[in-house]
Amino acid sequence: MIKYTPIGLLLVLLLSMKTQESNGANILGIFGTHSPSHVIVHMAVMKTLADRGHNITVVTQMKPKLAAHENITVIVAPPTPERKKFIDEYMKETFNDKPSIWTTMLKAVTQANVQLEGQREFMVHPDFKELYENPKTKFDLVILGPMANDFQLGIAAKLRCPVIITWVGVPLPFMDVIVGNVNDPSYVPSLNVALEAGQNTMKFTQRFGNFFKHSFLSVVNKLLNYKMNQMYEEAFANETDPEFPNYYEMKRRISLLFYNYHSPSEGPIRPTVPQSIEIGGIQVKEQSDPLPKELAEFLDNADEGAIFFSLGTNVNTNNFGPDFADILYKVLSKLPQRVVWKWEDLSNKPGNSSNIYFSNWLPQDDILAHPKVKLFITHAGKGGVAEAQYHGVPMLALPIFGDQQGNAEIMTKSGFGRWLDIHTMTAQELEENILEVLEKPSYREAIGKFSTLYRDRPLTARQSVVYWTEYVLRHQGAYHLQSPLIHMDFVASSNLDVYGVVLLASLALLVLLTIIVKFIFRKIFRVVRGHSYRAKTLPNKLKNN
Repeated sequence: MIKYTPIGLLLVLLLSMKTQESNGANILGIFGTHSPSHVIVHMAVMKTLADRGHNITVVTQMKPKLAAHENITVIVAPPTPERKKFIDEYMKETFNDKPSIWTTMLKAVTQANVQLEGQREFMVHPDFKELYENPKTKFDLVILGPMANDFQLGIAAKLRCPVIITWVGVPLPFMDVIVGNVNDPSYVPSLNVALEAGQNTMKFTQRFGNFFKHSFLSVVNKLLNYKMNQMYEEAFANETDPEFPNYYEMKRRISLLFYNYHSPSEGPIRPTVPQSIEIGGIQVKEQSDPLPKELAEFLDNADEGAIFFSLGTNVNTNNFGPDFADILYKVLSKLPQRVVWKWEDLSNKPGNSSNIYFSNWLPQDDILAHPKVKLFITHAGKGGVAEAQYHGVPMLALPIFGDQQGNAEIMTKSGFGRWLDIHTMTAQELEENILEVLEKPSYREAIGKFSTLYRDRPLTARQSVVYWTEYVLRHQGAYHLQSPLIHMDFVASSNLDVYGVVLLASLALLVLLTIIVKFIFRKIFRVVRGHSYRAKTLPNKLKNN
């Protein structure tokens, strides 16, 4: 019996221990974007919650580049072959356009129906539709990545759960209006408005241009909302529940807005409401993963330092024109630094220089964290810029479309690097700018100071995601955080009714005062006139007597 005592004691000890209960929520992530870089940011949010112990289901158009996770289930609802062909052709045309936000916006407006139809197809994909149409499906929260797909908020209404929006950039007018952020164009820069380092306010010319950009985006947002309402009504026309919310009610039910931005470091300071949560750099790992062996050896042995060159996930290097590829290879191959170059078609590389490491997939964040990396040649996408800022790596930007030129200008004016127009640059310009950023210590010093500020926060981006997501779960939507502004119409929010009443009351008072003054004036005039008359007639009467 004695020999069983240790086993018995172990059983008693195990039985006496309180079993840890699992309180993970069931969270659905809806990310219908066709941009891989956006998916990276969204998946960083979801992985953070999965690491916390929540049960995550993600629906996306593409398989995320993410290691398998026991708490994450991915449902891929890919675009149709016709849609995929359209996206590829669109990106190829965009690469050959001048890098202007207005070109991108014009394309988005003129091709809006095609883009919106892609979001409709994504939502009714059988694998996705089966999820939210199944009455047995139970979720505690929906996290939606916006990309002209606000009508998909109806899925959260069907699932009867709160919704969080996760945006990949700064709080633009499209996002601000959701939670009621103040976006005053007199001091809140819009797209592609870059301030100089240390500049707190915009100059007149900047404010003038900013006003029209802000107005244009506001008009586009109103038109988009009109279309979203139509698509919402069509998508959920068969709902029989009389209390099923309409599109505008669902917009007002959004619990939080996560945006990939950090105002104290990125600036300028802008007024935001408690519903707006900054998670700038959420995709940056707090602890870098080891690099693949071959790549690690290539960088470790870079005695002269290394350059990382990647134009992001949306640009296919097969679309490079021969002249552009030749310029890049000619300059990079003769540098003393080693170069890590993201190149899709490894069977058709521009050359085989010993100082260049080609790969069609590269762990960008982990590479930028390597101490030998001295320069990042980038397209200036928000995600890549944030990673370089976090790790303190100076940049040379080659913007292609959308907000990238604005990001490049901000980066340049902040002293973090330089930028060139890919359509006009020469080999000499490219080489001169590379050497300028590599050899001038001011760039590394400026971005190093920024990196220190970027990291200095009361909560890390991941901690913010966890705390505020669980806050919403604990408080069944946390609607008490909402700004009164989102519950007010245009007349009330602009105080037009109050101004109208004040104006009418002022006019009425003015009329009344006018009548009173006239009345008093007439009385006084009569009295004075009567007194004057008596004063003149009295001497005459005395003379006659």
